[in-house]
Amino acid sequence: MEITQAQKDVRQTFLGGFAGQLASSLLWAISAAAATWHSLRLGGLILVLGGFFIFPTTQLLLRAMGHAYALPKGHPMNALAVQIAFTLPLTMLVVLALASLHPAFFYPAMMIALGAHYLPFVFLYGMRMFAVLCGLLVTGGVLIALHLPNPVSAGAWITAAILLAFSLAGFATVRTEQKA
Repeated sequence: MEITQAQKDVRQTFLGGFAGQLASSLLWAISAAAATWHSLRLGGLILVLGGFFIFPTTQLLLRAMGHAYALPKGHPMNALAVQIAFTLPLTMLVVLALASLHPAFFYPAMMIALGAHYLPFVFLYGMRMFAVLCGLLVTGGVLIALHLPNPVSAGAWITAAILLAFSLAGFATVRTEQKA
């Protein structure tokens, strides 16, 4: 199988990242609401613990849409997808260490970690939009951390909006590709 075909399989199966980013966007919005109206600690717990349910939620959403929800066994991109899936939980260790010293940096640091997590999606999906997503999240995280005096939940709200926009962009890209 050629790389371009394997990437197309990923795009078509996961609808350009639509379901996963939609689930992530919802999680970030719930976390942002909890941090805004209850406490940063609760918002952080929701984001960290809820993150472990993004892939199962993605699969449920795809199934509910009557769509394929996983690549076939033996697909050449499966191993890369698994490796990418572990990058965010591993980098969260650094985020949590930073947040223990400066709690207000939790969301900006998570934005940076999430952005870095999306960079290999450029190859996995064969979609350059993930490089833009990476750049927006990393740049946003840095700017919020450096320039907002008390950034508590701003990064979470911004990330929720960015993920929603990119979920729709990925969906539209795949639908256009299917029509062509």
